[in-house]
Amino acid sequence: MSVAVRRLGFALAAAGLVLVGLVVGSMLMPGGGERGARTAGDAVAAGAAGVTAAAGAWGVDGAGGETAAGRTGAGGLPPGTSLVANVRGARPLTVYRRAGGARPVRRLAGPSARVLLVREQHGAWLRVLLPVRPNGASGWIRAGLVTLRTNPYRIDVRLRAHRLVVRRGRTVILRTPIGVGQAVTPTPRGLAYVTRLLRQPDPRGPYGPWAFGLSVYSPVLTHFGGGPGEVGIHGTNAPAGIGRDVSHGCIRLPNVAIERLARMLPLGTPVRIA
Repeated sequence: MSVAVRRLGFALAAAGLVLVGLVVGSMLMPGGGERGARTAGDAVAAGAAGVTAAAGAWGVDGAGGETAAGRTGAGGLPPGTSLVANVRGARPLTVYRRAGGARPVRRLAGPSARVLLVREQHGAWLRVLLPVRPNGASGWIRAGLVTLRTNPYRIDVRLRAHRLVVRRGRTVILRTPIGVGQAVTPTPRGLAYVTRLLRQPDPRGPYGPWAFGLSVYSPVLTHFGGGPGEVGIHGTNAPAGIGRDVSHGCIRLPNVAIERLARMLPLGTPVRIA
């Protein structure tokens, strides 16, 4: 998959750690990075014919446990593999409350809405996790509007243990300590996914060299630094905060870890926060 690089005009807060966008002049890589994330996975038929129900084969259910699809695989996908929908074109994406719905409930636009994590399929319709409030919201879209790709990567975040684990299939490829949200500005729990990869203009700055935007938002901050309080995973210039509750909701990694993930993870990668 080719990597398109586009300049964006978002602002990243100079202080605090809730990711609200992108520092002017930095770049979004829709492929997920410069090298390893150029291929988000094997392409699946653009229509729904090649996908079966519960196509989002990894995730958490409402009770915080792994879904049956996550335990056994679904739609012929190996266990631990998820399905990602890449929206075609630049037009806003129409979202419906149910499969086959006649009236849309919302239209999504912007860079965060171009990649979606698939949770279920019904005929020519896909239920996808949405990068909107409330966290965990989902909706139905027409499968013909997207290109589907498989993704073997997934991230587990353990807040109390201050630990992040990355797996490719069943293989652990990275374990790292992390900094997470303070008690008054907690990191939200539940299922999220990576919406974009943001190159930071100052690799020695407070966000390190890279930041991943996630599909979830702060549970207590509705606005922050000029943005909506979007949560991210990023590096840091304050490594003493790793292993502690220090942020406004974002997940801090050592810079060496975020550099590695920026080369590796495709957009749409599921992130389970517990």
